[in-house]
Parts: sequence; C-alpha cells; structure tokens
Amino acid sequence: MIVKLAEGNLKTKYGLFQEALYYDGQKEAIALYMGDLAGAEEVLCRVHSSCIFGHYFNSIECDCQEQMDVSQQLIQRAGKGILILLDQEGKGNGHFALLNSVRYKREGLAQADAYEAAGFSSDARDFRAAAKILKDLGVASIRMLTNNPKKIQTLSQHGIKIIGTQEIRL
Repeated sequence: MIVKLAEGNLKTKYGLFQEALYYDGQKEAIALYMGDLAGAEEVLCRVHSSCIFGHYFNSIECDCQEQMDVSQQLIQRAGKGILILLDQEGKGNGHFALLNSVRYKREGLAQADAYEAAGFSSDARDFRAAAKILKDLGVASIRMLTNNPKKIQTLSQHGIKIIGTQEIRL
C-alpha cells in the first residue's frame, strides 16, 4: 500500500520540481520530480535515503548531500527525472546505529562493515516504497542513478523496468 498525501511545487537551486508526499502505513517518503512522468521511458531515477549527518549537519564524512545535489543537476539537465527520498537513516538501522558505527568508520572500515562491527545490519534498507511510488506516477521505465545492486534488484522484483544505470560522479 502507498498513499499520496499531498503534492505541490518546490523551487530549488536546480529549477522547479514537483513534490509528492507518500505514506506506506509506517513511514513517509518524498518524490521530487521534474517533467511529465506518466508513461515516460528511461526516466532518470535516484532512490536516496535520509542522512542527518549529510543533509542537516553538513558532515564531511559522508557524500549523501553531494549525491543528492548531483542527482538534481542531472535531472535538471535532462528536463525529466525523479528523486525518491526514503526515511531510512543509517542504512535503515536508524541514527543510533550511525552514531555507534562512527568510531569503526574512523578506524578505516567501510560504512557497511562499521555497522556490523557496531552490532547492526550492514544494510537494513527496504526499497519497495520507491517501486510503489514509481508505479503510482506511471513511470514506464527508469535509468537508475546508483551503483547499489540491492536497489536495482528490489525495484526490478517489484515490476519496475530498469533500462540501465548511471553512476553518480562526485
């Protein structure tokens, strides 16, 4: 189940986007998109998880904000695309897990390994809501802005046609 709660325009430094707020019965998700997506093919699509460190505190220890900025720039250049923001802080483990993993990351572990060292899942995110949002907006096929195979697999398993991927270069 996914329900669209509200929608409106949002002026950004990358142009005018449409915003749609969704609810899946447990969490909210936001679709930020540009252009007419109904029936559209090869739509640029970034599925992005919330990051308090990067999005709110301007941390230099993660690249979340840069990934979002580059995604919006690519969508602006293409004139069409969607960024889906999921409430999945700390790779779905929450902010507590993120705080507890920092010391391991600073010791040189990759973020996924740092979560495991702190006693959490390396990646507890769930991308099904993104598939439901894409279907609700009528997107025919996407080109994902990702290098994460789990995102690709989940969206494909839930009926989203993925034409290809494009890595975000920072």
